[in-house]
This record gives sequence, C-alpha cells and structure tokens, in this order.
Amino acid sequence: MSIINTIDIKNAIISITKIEEEDYICLTDMAKAKEGDNRAADVIKNWIRTRTTIEFLGTWETMYNPDFNVVEFDHFKMEAGLPTFVLSPKQWAEKTGAIGIISKSGRYGGTYAHRDIAFEFGAAISPTFKLYLIKEYQRYKEIESNQYNLEWNVKRILSKANYHIQTDAVQKHIVSEKNYTKDKEWLIYAEEADLLNVALFNCTAKDWRDLNPEQAKKDLNIRDFASINELAVLSNIESLNAELIKKGIEKPERFMQLREMAVYQLEILDKKDSLKALKKLADDVYIENQKKIEK
Repeated sequence: MSIINTIDIKNAIISITKIEEEDYICLTDMAKAKEGDNRAADVIKNWIRTRTTIEFLGTWETMYNPDFNVVEFDHFKMEAGLPTFVLSPKQWAEKTGAIGIISKSGRYGGTYAHRDIAFEFGAAISPTFKLYLIKEYQRYKEIESNQYNLEWNVKRILSKANYHIQTDAVQKHIVSEKNYTKDKEWLIYAEEADLLNVALFNCTAKDWRDLNPEQAKKDLNIRDFASINELAVLSNIESLNAELIKKGIEKPERFMQLREMAVYQLEILDKKDSLKALKKLADDVYIENQKKIEK
C-alpha cells in the first residue's frame, strides 16, 4: 500500500491511498483525531460491531463486491448487538471477503476504508467532522484533477511536437522525392495522420467525425479525447513512423509495425498504468520530504 496524499481535517492529518484506482481513507487517522492514538483501534471496533454499521457495510459489499460472502454477513448481522459480540475490521474482511475495509500493518499501517464507508465512519465520529472530511476530500480531488489535466496537456503538446517530426519526414522523403503537386500534398499528410489514427484508435479522422458530429462542429478531433496513455503511445509511434519513412519503408509495412507497437505499449500502460505509478512515486517522495522538513 502506498500513501499518495493526505488531507488536513481541523489539524488532523488523514492519509489517503489508492486500491484498484479507488480512494481509501485511513479510519485509524480519523479515530486518532477523535480519541487519540491509544483509543483509535477501540473506536473502530466499537463502530463496526453495531447492527447499523454491519448492515451498511453488507449493503455496500453486495453492491460492489461479487465475491462477498453473504452467509457470513448474515451470521454477523444476527450476532450484532449482543453483549458478547466483538468484531474487528480484519475479522470482517477475512470472514466475508469484504473489499470495502482493509487493515494493513507496518509503515503507513492502519485500517483503511473506501471513501463511501469512510464518510459513514466520519458521521459516527461527529456530523461536523464528516462535513469537514467531505469538504477537504472534494478539494483534494479538485487538485488531483488539475494535476491530471496538466499531465494530459503536456502529453498532448508532446504528441503535437512529434507530429511535426513526422510531417518533416513526409515532406523530405515522400512529397519531395515523389514530386507530388501542391494540390495533392495535403492528402499525403492526411493519409499519414490517419495511418497513426487507425494504428492506435482503429478509425480514421473522418470515421470519428461522422460518429461525433457535435464535437466535430467545435473543431475537436479524435486526439482531443485521447487518454494520457493513448497520447503517450501516439507520441512514440509518430517518432517511429518518421524513422520508417526515412528508411523508405512502404506504408503497408509501416502500418504493421506501428500497429504492433501501439497495441503492445498501450496494453502495458493500461495494465501497469506506468504514468500514474510515476505520479505516485513523486507524491511519495513529496510526502517524505515534507516529513523531513517538519522534523
């Protein structure tokens, strides 16, 4: 588990991590803000053992977790409220296969819950705390969104820069060498652009415009709606296409190589999400530096 950020709730630092691209908020940090370090675990246990909480958790798991063990959930629900009934987040997860709450030991250890569940726990601490939690979480998401947009814009600019590298290769090694007339040159550039579009997006610019007439009216194109990973791959295959053009490789063979690279690289980026991993690493480094400064 890697801490990616923190939020400040009335001078209480609450950690947030990502699991399967979903935000999980540290209940332990929230409980510490209420009762201090020594009582945090008891606060969480007392909250999770109530019938209301178990019904809420069970409903959430039923909605989002296909592997949730409903039989164990029903058992806990029947036991809830009895004086002898005790339950920890770890026991809940192990017995039911729950994914909404997880407990981790070691560095950045503690009990983490999906944001939906964390907000419910915040309400148990106090309605005021919940409101501040939601407000700070929304602010955090706005910052994250701005960082994402900045990253997207950088990749878009890079892909545009590499497009000029490709057009230069087209000019020098296709248009000039084959003596195309001025009125035909634009077709060559458009064909080369579509070679990349089909290799990466599986459609031409015209295909996309026909399917998205409203966006096309606004002078938007398929690349304006590409993901960060797609823009990263687009930049790479633009550079590759320029090199293949310089070597005199014909279009059908170039397409095969471009398509192979696009599929391979996009599969890796989507699977590993390397770009987000780099962001996480940067965030971790930032947090560590902040801790050193505070010490």
